[in-house]
Amino acid sequence: MSRLMHVASGPYAPPVPARELTAVSADGARLHIEVHGPENAPAVVLAHGWTCSTAFWAAQIRDLAADHRVIAYDQRGHGRSPAGSGCTSDALADDLEAVLKATLAPGEQAVIAGHSMGGMTVMAAATRPALREHAAAVLLCSTGSSRLVAESTVLPMRPGRLRTWLTKHILGSRAPLGPVTPVARAILKYATMGPGSAPHMVEACARIVHACPRKVRYAWSHVLDLLDLDHGVRELTVPTEVVVGTADRLTPPVHARALAAALPDCLGVTELPGLGHMTPVEAPELVTGKIRRLVTTYAKATAPQDVPYTQVKEGA
Repeated sequence: MSRLMHVASGPYAPPVPARELTAVSADGARLHIEVHGPENAPAVVLAHGWTCSTAFWAAQIRDLAADHRVIAYDQRGHGRSPAGSGCTSDALADDLEAVLKATLAPGEQAVIAGHSMGGMTVMAAATRPALREHAAAVLLCSTGSSRLVAESTVLPMRPGRLRTWLTKHILGSRAPLGPVTPVARAILKYATMGPGSAPHMVEACARIVHACPRKVRYAWSHVLDLLDLDHGVRELTVPTEVVVGTADRLTPPVHARALAAALPDCLGVTELPGLGHMTPVEAPELVTGKIRRLVTTYAKATAPQDVPYTQVKEGA
């Protein structure tokens, strides 16, 4: 599991959850879940991206938990979730299903927000019964469904085989990231954030990303390299909104536009000028506001006594 290296204060310090749970996925993988906010409030489910953790959503959790039940979980191998037996897009879908079944009552719906690999998780689960039962609406932040390495602009080169080959080996490097130093912050900011990102935003992201074990980072890089979820996009029939930064080098706006064209019920694409890949951190109020509007329009509260926890272990 990841070493915890979170910031200790400010808007990106992870809030203390009301409850912590462990869900068990189809292959036995154990998933750490945090629940914030009142039990009888409308539900929001947050799925983070590659090399991140529940701490990535700190700003959204802090705001939404005042009047929402916010459910955030660590993807397998990230944060406090052990790696499990496999890294595949199907495993991501299995894990999301396990979280939804463990935390939502039968028929209860939630707004699901996914960032980067978290958005890919939602696409991978598009045809799963649990997602179709529980998803009222979806927010996809800084994500794509295929050609992730080929379309990446991390390297300032002409598109083609050479850039794709070099990008694949850089993103899939086994090298340890090491401590969070000024050089490390500069590299992370260039690769994942907009040029105007504030130092406290960069610090928060650097601490989260550097906490991810290199074996986990390496294993999931290969999944992302080969990812093809175009079919999942076409099956994601719930109302879906898309957000992307215009300076996103990992999932450039070409991905967001392709998603919008393929989604059966796309509510629109918001392109944020000058922002990079870490949109929930770089534009916290905007992302939180979009989640709130989706909840207001598409979701409703469920009484706490209706929520079963047959798939989870409290405090495990």
